[in-house]
Amino acid sequence: MRSSEASKIYFDRAADELDLSDNMRLLLLTAKREVQVQIAVETDHGEIATLIGYRVQHNNARGPMKGGLRYHPHVDLDEVRALAALMTWKTAVVNIPYGGAKGGISLDPSKLSTRELERVTRRFVDAIHDLFGPDVDIPAPDMGTSAEVMAWIMNQYGKYHGFSPACVTGKPVEYHGIPGRNEATGRGVGSLTIKLLTRLERSVPRATIAVQGFGNVGSHTAQFLHDAQCRIVAVSDAFGGVHKETGLDIPELLRYSSEHGGRIDGFSGGDPITNAELLSLKVDVLVPAALGGVLGKGNAASVNAAVIVEGANAPIEPEADAVFLERGIIVLPDILANAGGVTVSWFEWVQNRQHYQWDIHRVREELDRILGEAFEQVWHLSTSRKVTLRTAAYMLGIGRVGRATVLGGIE
Repeated sequence: MRSSEASKIYFDRAADELDLSDNMRLLLLTAKREVQVQIAVETDHGEIATLIGYRVQHNNARGPMKGGLRYHPHVDLDEVRALAALMTWKTAVVNIPYGGAKGGISLDPSKLSTRELERVTRRFVDAIHDLFGPDVDIPAPDMGTSAEVMAWIMNQYGKYHGFSPACVTGKPVEYHGIPGRNEATGRGVGSLTIKLLTRLERSVPRATIAVQGFGNVGSHTAQFLHDAQCRIVAVSDAFGGVHKETGLDIPELLRYSSEHGGRIDGFSGGDPITNAELLSLKVDVLVPAALGGVLGKGNAASVNAAVIVEGANAPIEPEADAVFLERGIIVLPDILANAGGVTVSWFEWVQNRQHYQWDIHRVREELDRILGEAFEQVWHLSTSRKVTLRTAAYMLGIGRVGRATVLGGIE
């Protein structure tokens, strides 16, 4: 199933509950602008490489559009279109004054040198610099990109528009970034996992957790939940994973990963495990925090977790979502679960505009407050309307965007 089709299924379920008209559905689903550009760069070997870049600006009814920029071989317009819509609902769910956007370049960053990645990034900015900016559309890191890439974007944008640190978020702290941005998404996933377990009246200390994906999101999620005395029994990355029923030593695993190029295979503190095996472990909480579509019709029946918290964007396909509902598996959806990143990006943007910076303690305090309030609103809507947490989150987000659209008027 195409990414945009899956996104529409979830949208329609919420729209049915909200009794939206067909005209309003079409308006809210249709992207404001979709851009595809050619990026021609010279490689380190003197050859010409031609890449395709995308930026989809979905909706700006509630404020400037906001969304990540990903570098991955599977990036295409349909995926970016679906993720841009998700950002619109996500920013509305946590009630920050943004719309939704997303971008990407179809490439494998592991096959390019740092200088080649920088040239690609700057050429992409050259192509779209007049279409984004602090009051229009603010990019941020995503899969395959980093704080360093965001610094290149800010620098290249400044060559056209002057000093403008708020044109992009997720920058290095030393280059107008904000402390706590790297941990924000994972911290949010961890914090909301605890809130959900508490609401379900399940014990938090010693709760068993499996985390699929040990990049930025998965590693910070594992660290946060480990600090909360949960038992992280398994983690994995693209190369394999490690499992220990009594609980992994997450600080030691993080040190090992740092010393081995981000990989965790070969870690001696547990037994090897595949990604497929991890997804079927009997645990309290499964956190898919890597790629989208990892849980589908083919493996949904093998999942043995009581709760799934979507750390990645769209890790569960609609067919699997239906299976989990039937089996009574609770799913905390991505548009709430991983909203910590965009929330702290908002903090960074605000402070760039004010030329003022918070310390890490205030960042964490405000992040936990905003996510906590959003969770309680989604939980209340879910229980009062007797719908899933996913449908409730979509209802909350779509309702806010719809009201802003009507209030702003259409001319």
